[in-house]
Amino acid sequence: MTSYTFTRELRLLTPAQFKSVFAKPIKASSAEITLLAIPNSEQHPRIGLTVAKRFVKKAHQRNRIKRIIRDNFRLHQHELPPVDIVVLVRNGVVEMENAELHKLVEKLWRKLSRRYNG
Repeated sequence: MTSYTFTRELRLLTPAQFKSVFAKPIKASSAEITLLAIPNSEQHPRIGLTVAKRFVKKAHQRNRIKRIIRDNFRLHQHELPPVDIVVLVRNGVVEMENAELHKLVEKLWRKLSRRYNG
């Protein structure tokens, strides 16, 4: 049985972990979201989210965006290569519907996997 939980092991927790991803990342991006990734030594992917106040003013909107991206990651974690991923959110995400955001993030996971493998 495959586990779809979102535990501490699946998260980037320290500033050093975030910083390492910015060094020489594999990128997958759209107009609203950029994924930066580097291979890690774990057997699974890990994710870190940055949703800047500058782009998403209200806390409840930032929380909604983070919740959707985390949930999508949780469901697709077994399809992703073992990489550390930092998700950067830019302008335009606030106007997106939840379903639209889910589709965009799924597309970016696939793009990232292709760039990692090929």
